[in-house]
Amino acid sequence: MHLREITDDNRDAVRTLRVRRGQKQFVASVSKSLKEAARKPEANPWYRAVYRGDEPVGFVMLSWKPPAGPYQGRHFLWRLLVDKRYQGRGIGREALLQIAALVRADGATELLTSYQPGDGEPWPFYQKFGFEPTGEIDDGEIVLRLTFPAR
Repeated sequence: MHLREITDDNRDAVRTLRVRRGQKQFVASVSKSLKEAARKPEANPWYRAVYRGDEPVGFVMLSWKPPAGPYQGRHFLWRLLVDKRYQGRGIGREALLQIAALVRADGATELLTSYQPGDGEPWPFYQKFGFEPTGEIDDGEIVLRLTFPAR
């Protein structure tokens, strides 16, 4: 499994990735995410397709140390999507491991994310990975923090 830039050659294939029906309330589509990234350059969006071999199986987008706003200078996991056909195979966990390594290599001491609470929410996935609630709520979403151990 690896992360790959989204280009004109793979954009259409990555846009076809979909979550299960009951998960749509928790994660925006790839198309909507790319549009949001284009509309919010101040968030310093960084995104990649998640590949298994030569096949796109997921999508990830971060706000990479934005210069302003509530997450100024921090790394915020904005989107993590694994296609419904590939869920339950450790792809989300592996993608998150790679993202955490990249963020840590950039000098970060933490990675933030958030989720919308509800039936089928992603909290168990993030909790198992080591994220903890910060106590903050951002636009109705619970903010989580993954703290990296000191080197």
